[in-house]
Amino acid sequence: MGNSVIAEKLKLLPSSPGVYIMLDAEGTVIYVGKARVLKNRVRQYFQHTQKPVKVQAMVDCISDFQYVVTPTEVDALALENTYIKKYKPKYNILLKDDKTYPYIKVHTREEFPRISVTRRLKKDGRYFGPFMGGVNCKEIVDVAAKVYHIRTCGVAVTAKPKKPCLNYHLGRCLAPCAHMITKEEYAKNVERVVSFLSGNYEEAERILKEKMARFAEEEQFELALDYRNKIEMLSKLKLRRITSMPKDVDADIWAVASNGLYTAVSMLVTRNGIMRGSRIFALENGAGDADEGFLSFLTQYYQSAEIPHEIILNEELDDELFRVYAFRKTGRSLILTRPKFGVKRELLDMAAGNATEYLEKSISAIQHKNDMTAGACARLQKLLGLTRYPRRMECYDISNISGVDKVGSMVVFTDGEADKTQYRRFRIKTVEGANDFASLQEVLTRRLSKLGTADEGKFEKPQLIVIDGGKGQLTAVKAIFDGMNVEGIDLIALAKQEEEIYTLSGEDPIKIDRRDFALKMLQRIRDEAHRFAITYFRSLHGKRNLASVLEEIDGIGAKKRAALMKKFGSIDAVMRADTDDLAKAEGIGKELAEKIKKHFEEL
Repeated sequence: MGNSVIAEKLKLLPSSPGVYIMLDAEGTVIYVGKARVLKNRVRQYFQHTQKPVKVQAMVDCISDFQYVVTPTEVDALALENTYIKKYKPKYNILLKDDKTYPYIKVHTREEFPRISVTRRLKKDGRYFGPFMGGVNCKEIVDVAAKVYHIRTCGVAVTAKPKKPCLNYHLGRCLAPCAHMITKEEYAKNVERVVSFLSGNYEEAERILKEKMARFAEEEQFELALDYRNKIEMLSKLKLRRITSMPKDVDADIWAVASNGLYTAVSMLVTRNGIMRGSRIFALENGAGDADEGFLSFLTQYYQSAEIPHEIILNEELDDELFRVYAFRKTGRSLILTRPKFGVKRELLDMAAGNATEYLEKSISAIQHKNDMTAGACARLQKLLGLTRYPRRMECYDISNISGVDKVGSMVVFTDGEADKTQYRRFRIKTVEGANDFASLQEVLTRRLSKLGTADEGKFEKPQLIVIDGGKGQLTAVKAIFDGMNVEGIDLIALAKQEEEIYTLSGEDPIKIDRRDFALKMLQRIRDEAHRFAITYFRSLHGKRNLASVLEEIDGIGAKKRAALMKKFGSIDAVMRADTDDLAKAEGIGKELAEKIKKHFEEL
């Protein structure tokens, strides 16, 4: 899209809050941002002013933009987060480590509440956590069951009593399902469990010590040892208590350190005045303003994590906007503080020190990762003369043994990193025998048929397709491209023996230095496609037992199948065996061995 068209679109921008979406020449989303006033924010990108290097690089790639008007800026913040998660734009700060930590849930909506470990937060109970830094939630639940006899199973409590289960007889549950306890008595135990999970460990520790002493006295030493281990676990939890922090303080502490190109974000989690753990995030700076980037990062993080009552931070952001966002998500007010002194300041300084140290020590690792991923993609484009930056690369491989259980794999790398949510596998349906060329053609036909259809959302158009193979495989797939009039996708093949790269631009293969990050990235995606295909093949192949295959051969009954299994151990070994080895199996002989061998060759 020409600059004149963009200029006309800029004139039509509204003075409303919303989300803007920047696209490159291929229609790929490269940046998503939110704005209080769309007209003012989007126009800033196209003004002839000095911009940070990354912002200018992003602007140079813009060929078009779209926008969505929202009722408020808070709605724009939430929608921005949704789009970033969906499109993973190249120039946004991305929360790639979206690992969720476990919580302990008390199912308070149930008549007889149970406790469980979960990683998903809903508004249907009371949650304690997150637990990180080596804390084993299952151990804590086990203590709660043994000390307070709270149920951990999901068996429904009905009007008709059930037979008490093993947990009741082991003293881990009061069996409300068997009507062994009243609702009022059970509720008192639930209150004690809530107090325990809130950090009041003294009662539980006392009861555990009493039980340990009793088991030791009864010479039940294994049980005594188990209780001793649980006491030690509680002692470690008590050491996490911050003595000068009020017990009712639930806070996340965030500190940011940046060198202009990379950013380290350190987080400390405290609940009920107890340190739950810490995390470090390594980020490559996005194309937006620093405060907007951090706000976007926090929004991504808290989409799946609990928002505490208080957030302590050393970074500037739009406090009021984030407070409104948090209120919509939790239904309660959020406290945002930047303390100057006291224990909260000490915790903030601790987090800031962690972020700075990580940035200083890990900067070379971050740069190396960039060289191996996005940097390798840019270098590959240059070395092979690709028509576009290969943001999404797809690699295909075929796996079978003697034409049996033929499968294909599609592995996807985004900006040089494996994107396992996009992997696909194919079971070959139309090809007879072991014909890898025809199998590749079937897989690529099925995959490319998704382009331009409603399914393209699930199968985004790649910029580069890599085939595991040489000139023959490349030619076979090129025929599919021509037959389906596929355009806008580069195609190459990587031959394993010499690591030669075949392209459509010349007859001779291209060799890249084996130390080059671009070749190493191609090797990674090729090897990953092979691994993924082999894994799928084995899962299918394992379902075909020896009997189901051999019973198709005349003259092979149960005894002879058993004899083959005894000698070779698996169907793969039978399929690979030569005629002489087959004939040595009890009751087989040369004539039947030749029949077995011929049967597998014809598969």
